[in-house]
Amino acid sequence: MKYLLKGVSLLAIASLSASPSLADGHDDKATDEVVVEGKVLYSDQVNALKIPTPIVDVPQSAQITTSAEIFDRGFDEIGDIIRYTPGVNTSQGEGHRDAVVIRGIRSTADFFVDGVRDDVQYYRSLYNLDQVEVLRGPNSLLFGRGGTGGVINRVTKKATIGEEFGSFGVTGDSFSQSYGAFDYNFNLGPNSALRFNAHADKLDGDRDFMDGDRFGFNPTLRVKLSPRTTMDLSYENVDHERFIDRGIPTGDNGLPKEALSDVVFGTKSTNFHTVEADIFKISFESELSDTLKSNFVLSHSQFDKVYQNLYANGYSQADNEVQLKGYLDPTGRDSLIASYSLIKEFGNHTLLVGAERVDQENTNHRYRSNFVNGVFGAQQETAWFDITRSGVFNAGSTAAGGAKTANTFVEFTSRLKTKTETDIEVNSIYFQDQWDVTDNLIITLGGRFDEFDITLRDLVGNATREADIEEFGPRGGIVFKPNSNSSLYASYSESFLPRSGEQFKAMSDSEAITDPDEFENSEIGYKYDDGNTVFSVAYFELESTRFERANLASDQTEERDMDVDGYEVAYSGKLTDNLSLAATYSNVDGKNGAADAREIPEQTWTLWMDYQASPRLSYGLGVTHQGESLISDGSTRKLPEYERIDFSLNYDVRDDLTLQFFIENLADEDYYPHSHGSHQVTVGEPVNAKLGFYKKF
Repeated sequence: MKYLLKGVSLLAIASLSASPSLADGHDDKATDEVVVEGKVLYSDQVNALKIPTPIVDVPQSAQITTSAEIFDRGFDEIGDIIRYTPGVNTSQGEGHRDAVVIRGIRSTADFFVDGVRDDVQYYRSLYNLDQVEVLRGPNSLLFGRGGTGGVINRVTKKATIGEEFGSFGVTGDSFSQSYGAFDYNFNLGPNSALRFNAHADKLDGDRDFMDGDRFGFNPTLRVKLSPRTTMDLSYENVDHERFIDRGIPTGDNGLPKEALSDVVFGTKSTNFHTVEADIFKISFESELSDTLKSNFVLSHSQFDKVYQNLYANGYSQADNEVQLKGYLDPTGRDSLIASYSLIKEFGNHTLLVGAERVDQENTNHRYRSNFVNGVFGAQQETAWFDITRSGVFNAGSTAAGGAKTANTFVEFTSRLKTKTETDIEVNSIYFQDQWDVTDNLIITLGGRFDEFDITLRDLVGNATREADIEEFGPRGGIVFKPNSNSSLYASYSESFLPRSGEQFKAMSDSEAITDPDEFENSEIGYKYDDGNTVFSVAYFELESTRFERANLASDQTEERDMDVDGYEVAYSGKLTDNLSLAATYSNVDGKNGAADAREIPEQTWTLWMDYQASPRLSYGLGVTHQGESLISDGSTRKLPEYERIDFSLNYDVRDDLTLQFFIENLADEDYYPHSHGSHQVTVGEPVNAKLGFYKKF
């Protein structure tokens, strides 16, 4: 059935592969499940992770990017949204996964979909989304372990009862990439509806060997079981493969070596990533009375992921040589998550109580690279090569400047480094009371208790390690509203992360008996929202105690205190009847121990202007600035500051047909957005033009 559906969907979009944002147009009113689009945390309504609250009343920094904004701006991936979010920037993710830095805390696991944890490492598509929510500041009450700097929650499209509508869209760009998406809602009767979303992408790029394919489909069924109870049932299939590009080295001056910007270290056969996933979810929302509401969510997911790559581990500028290193990493994950919550209103109080159970099984292998030639035999993990653009290995030595021997090759299956099996069980209970003391004063108090059990079997070291963690995470906030459109707030929250890491692949004896990493966030802020103009400003302090690698290139770990503080400003509104502006600014400073913290730009700011030239024609112009940042803690190696300009044009040929034109990196700026180590700096894409169309029916 999986391959039949895949073939039918590909034929339906004429093999052009789909744009994640094109199947939800800027004036599509079919997604009216968002009661106040972009103003209420919609996922809370669906999953009851907390009381549904307008953003102006939330004592925490939060930003929502709606499907209309994703469509109008031509966004294709989570990283596009992150660029326009204050206090958040992207990390490289080793070229095969979404990775973010939220308020100085780097994460690959603080991702959620409809409030359910989505911690597998891959690049997430946007084809089936109503909106993307970015909540900043640790908050274990809502999300349990993790959420250390904040979380990113994707809210998916749901079936709509009583309506029938559909759309599809395709785009192509100057890199020979193509995209396509399909969305159709079938009304099955007075009490049920079925919605089907699908996409397929053909990936390409300006750098050698860049290639890939992504496919996904997501049917959702909604049934009104009774006047007070609604069931949503969904299944999503994910099938992705792509080339992995780990970037270029830094030179003797500590900056990315611009002369190597066209060089790719690896080939199609050595650098690749695949992920296949099947995700089932069922939820029941019931109004038990006029003042009592319940939510139950059950999610089961299976992921199989493989990534293999070579990357620059060292660089000799004098010899024009690079040291290559790599690994092969197959991972399997099976997760079952069940949560139940009740919301009760009484007097001036709205009380939330709930429980969650998580069962997860992980298997992971890590194979080291093995270089072989006439100078040294097997069991050599690294080798030095003359730098050529082709990436073909025709010489190698054990040291920079050493004698070279022809016919060097690399393989990844003979040197097993680690093999682990991990079982995770989490039992949680949580509560929250939102007390409307007066019309102008709201107090929120709550907490979450987690019992976290990890059993890790080290099949190479023939050892079993267990960690039993019991943690309570409090959350408190106070909101004062001078009027209905504005608020002043202060909040405090905590979160934790087991020291086996966010992906639970390894755990030493010392980590098994050590307390988890802990994160504390204090924040004050002001928000204003009158329906046309939205403004917010926040100052925060985040303190953490972490057990981590001292450096991205090091295998040694140590306990360190990390302190991050800064402020964020965001504005969106209409300057004139035809001109709209969205702007953000953030200034963040971090210390990891005594050293300046990595991956924290000195400052970031963004602008996006939309001009409605006529009822059918609109233009958009976006500018993002990212300040200088360190590649590793206390390092002299840096990513230079840069600005990037993007352009969009949307023209409604008819009410049901839209043409789109986008230019990314309009000024063709040379820039380096992120890295994963001293010699793994990502090269930003040059100017790229995209043309597409979107049709409703």
